[in-house]
Amino acid sequence: MRNQKRDRSAFKVNVVTNLVLGALIVSVGALCFAPMDEDVTAEVAGAEIYRYANENTGGVSLMFNVYMGTSEVYRILDILDAHSAKATFFIGGCWADDNVECLRAIYAKGHEIGNHGYFHKDHSKLSQDANLREIDDCNRFIELSIGQKPTLFAPPSGAYGDAMLNACQALGMKTILWSKDTIDWRDQNAALIYTRATKNVKGGDFILMHPTPATADALDDILNYYQSNSLKLVTVSENLAFKQGA
Repeated sequence: MRNQKRDRSAFKVNVVTNLVLGALIVSVGALCFAPMDEDVTAEVAGAEIYRYANENTGGVSLMFNVYMGTSEVYRILDILDAHSAKATFFIGGCWADDNVECLRAIYAKGHEIGNHGYFHKDHSKLSQDANLREIDDCNRFIELSIGQKPTLFAPPSGAYGDAMLNACQALGMKTILWSKDTIDWRDQNAALIYTRATKNVKGGDFILMHPTPATADALDDILNYYQSNSLKLVTVSENLAFKQGA
């Protein structure tokens, strides 16, 4: 009898959870076809690209671009926790659509959530309106999921142009690239990833990674190296906020 009660209780929880997630997906589907605000279509001058922060921050920022590798994301979160380290996760909207609970787990653990576009498009080839749509759809899905809208955008493959920069600036977002690329999506070799993430590393570096098995395998050693060299593991926004002499 007790087992039957527990089974019924678990069933009710699953039903409620699925209904909530279903409502979230429906809401985002509606948003994807909603009109853009007129005031974000104007060109904006002075857009900047951030590839690193001030070296004197003493902080290194790990950037995980996420369109796949959900199980590895959870592994990475556990390793970061063990080191009391924080990172920035740039989230693909279509991945988040299928992995809302994982997205919420990243956010709940105190990591920064950035925007990596909804469908991993080449933003250097999109019009300004198309850039706005691709970036803002991802923003709105993330905001519906965790209650906070991203302020950072990392273009897929680092591809950008004037239309993308203007769109990003119009949405009030910073465009983020990297100072070190582990190329872990291509080279599934933990030793090579470790070398690329640590060689000549210094404060202010933005280290690009992805949730691959080899990256997760290398991560503990990478974090040990940073910490043994007095480098803090901070989010991209924390790194950029550093004011020398403050």
